[in-house]
Amino acid sequence: MAEVKKIEVVDIPIPSGSNVIIGQSHFIKTVEDIYEALITSVPNIRFGLAFNEASGKRLVRYEGNDEELIKQAIEAALKIGAGHTFVLYIRNAWPINILNSIKNIQEVLRIYAASANPLQVIVIETNQGRGIIGVVDGFTPLGIESESDKRERHEFLRKIGYKK
Repeated sequence: MAEVKKIEVVDIPIPSGSNVIIGQSHFIKTVEDIYEALITSVPNIRFGLAFNEASGKRLVRYEGNDEELIKQAIEAALKIGAGHTFVLYIRNAWPINILNSIKNIQEVLRIYAASANPLQVIVIETNQGRGIIGVVDGFTPLGIESESDKRERHEFLRKIGYKK
């Protein structure tokens, strides 16, 4: 009979100037498919990707073009320890630039987080292995936006080119 051994909160470091995307996929070809999706979506993107294989050799498979981000992705994937989980660190791009490309990969099941905020992954461990049950992305809200905050948000989105 399956039993819960423990629930753990795993802190995921975010290197300066980077974002992290954590998701679940079901097949080893995820590593190559995400690699291709990234370099065809944003030509200058720098990234490190790690994928926890859930059967067979059960290795952490990895790819990327930035040694620091590859190392971070591998370390985070090992700390999470959940099968079929991928951890992707990016620079020179934003998650908004690549998320649809990643979501459209046939074997990608879900995205848990895409963030530059402090991030925690909540992991459950059973006698079979580990799985992600949720994430904590950033901090608790402090209030409701004012009219001034709304104007600031509108101006910011136009300043960075995401709205006209």
